[in-house]
Amino acid sequence: MEQIRFFLDEHIPSAVAQGLRGRGVDVLTTQEAGRSGLSDREQLSFALAELRVIVTMDSDFLVLASQGVPHAGIAYTNPIRSIGELIGAIMLVYDVLSPANMTNSVEYL
Repeated sequence: MEQIRFFLDEHIPSAVAQGLRGRGVDVLTTQEAGRSGLSDREQLSFALAELRVIVTMDSDFLVLASQGVPHAGIAYTNPIRSIGELIGAIMLVYDVLSPANMTNSVEYL
């Protein structure tokens, strides 16, 4: 099965990216992509072009999804999750779903 690739929104701690990479997951952060400060719509468009599921705690992405803005997938998390909990939740998505499952879908972590 083809594996999901992730794009971490700028508010997701870098320790999450490190933890995922240590588990063999393809992760790109907003900072690494040089996209800090860009609009949510621009971030979603970039993630779609790169075929990456965006991981975010910004509910504005949920609004964009509800408006029908196309995306490669949104993994939405509550800001109070610990880094370990967030890595575990993302790994569950990674292990169970495919990029096709995530296209224009939202998973609540």
